[in-house]
Formats: sequence, C-alpha cells, structure tokens
Amino acid sequence: MFLGEYSHSLDEKGRVVMPSKFRTGLEDGCVVTKGQERCLFVFPMDRWDEEVQRVLKLPRTDRRARNYSRSFFASASNQSLDTTGRCQIPESLRIYAGLSKDVTVVGVADRVEIWDSATWETVAAEADEYYAAIEEVLTEEGI
Repeated sequence: MFLGEYSHSLDEKGRVVMPSKFRTGLEDGCVVTKGQERCLFVFPMDRWDEEVQRVLKLPRTDRRARNYSRSFFASASNQSLDTTGRCQIPESLRIYAGLSKDVTVVGVADRVEIWDSATWETVAAEADEYYAAIEEVLTEEGI
C-alpha cells in the first residue's frame, strides 16, 4: 500500500527518486501514465493488470470511453526502478503533468501519483476543504 506525501526533484534526465517506502511495491516494474487533474499515475504491475481489465470493460460505443482509453493507454510507459530507486518519466508525460524540477510523490493506496509541486499544493488544499466539509456518507454511486 502506498501512503504519504514526499517532496522530490526531477533530475536532468527526467528521473524521479521513488520514496524508499514505495520501492518494494514497485520492484517488479510499473506503468506510468496520465492521471486526472494533470498528474501522473504510477501503477505497480499487478495493479496495472487490474486497471487494464477495468478500462477494457468500458463500452466501446461510448465516445467518452474511447477517448479515455486512447489517452490512458497511448501515454502508458513500462518502467522499472534503477538501482538507486529512480523512475524514468518520459518527456511527453512530463509535459502533460507540467513537471519541471520540484515534484511531489503521493501514495494513494493502490497507486502512486506524481505532481508538479505547485499544482499539488493547490489540488491538496482543495481536496482538504472538500474532505473537511463532507457531511454525508460517500458510496461508489454517490461520489
């Protein structure tokens, strides 16, 4: 399980060090792809297989589902951590997420998210306000 928030930097080759607590979960490789709100999703291989099955169940007759699948899979990149725990972020994904130097690596239970640090500050503040104001029980249907 991936938990926590960590500040890191991209190196000159577009690599980011994964927090040491995340490395065991990513040691068999991972897939980096576009996430929502202009972040990147990093899925461990077993979780990636589950995500693929979920996306494949979307109706191909729905334009939104087709566009989602295209963007999600076309941008996906198989990666593995190097001996120092760094993950290569392809240039196209760095551009999509607006990554330059300072990044925030966030554990979100079954996946890792990589954010431009300034964007993360804004998104996290919004999420915290939403979280603090919830008054009803959330269900899968009610979110």
